[in-house]
Amino acid sequence: MDFLTKLEKLQGKNNSLLCVGLDPDFEKLENEKNQFEFNKKIIDETADYVCCFKPQIAFYAAAGLQGLENLKKTIDYIKKRYPEIPVLLDAKRGDVGHTSEMYVKEIFDFYGVDAVTLNPYCGFDAVKPFLKRKEKGVFIICRTSNPSSVDFQDLSSNGEPLFLKVAKKIVEWSKNYPNAMLQIGATWPKEIKIVRNITPDMIFLTAGVGAQGGDLKATLVNGLRQDGRGLIVSVSRSIIYGQNPANAAKDLKDEINKYR
Repeated sequence: MDFLTKLEKLQGKNNSLLCVGLDPDFEKLENEKNQFEFNKKIIDETADYVCCFKPQIAFYAAAGLQGLENLKKTIDYIKKRYPEIPVLLDAKRGDVGHTSEMYVKEIFDFYGVDAVTLNPYCGFDAVKPFLKRKEKGVFIICRTSNPSSVDFQDLSSNGEPLFLKVAKKIVEWSKNYPNAMLQIGATWPKEIKIVRNITPDMIFLTAGVGAQGGDLKATLVNGLRQDGRGLIVSVSRSIIYGQNPANAAKDLKDEINKYR
């Protein structure tokens, strides 16, 4: 089953746009619990409230080979225990074409995930190897959630900021590759509205709600499609480090649904 079909089926079944980010800092884990064991508990407790899970590869690579093994075990566990839940690997890959071909093998063949995040800086030939896997979801960064994103992403050419030029290019790519989607930070709700106005149907991955202080209501009001979907709202720290991840995920899912 391709990523978009899988995502839409689970969004309907769980009535959820919530994505739980599996980003455990190995230095913060207690009782010598490894990242896979930590993740397994989070996955089991939140599976009924999500539309996907999103591990960020840096948290595992920082722990060395054991960390990457825990990432693979996490992905394999989701695929075996919860095969209906898509796995989106936040890897932010993007390099010259022949290198991207190797990243494709890493992301889709070795880890076996359903979707990935990419950096668009190298242009289309860096993105195309991923897009050619048409059954996979490809989320291309348009506007990041961090404050310093303005350093480059707000730079203007002919009166148009760079993030908007990137968004328009992703929309252009999506005409031939419908699996091309975009990532935009929830800390920039006005920019989300600008981008939604040029692409009413595309799915956006948005992060920054929770620990980064993104405005959930404004993100939803400005980013939802007319059908009440079109967003994947990714939240990590405020759920995975909470006293009760299940309650935190359910509460956030319900809060999101208030504005749909």
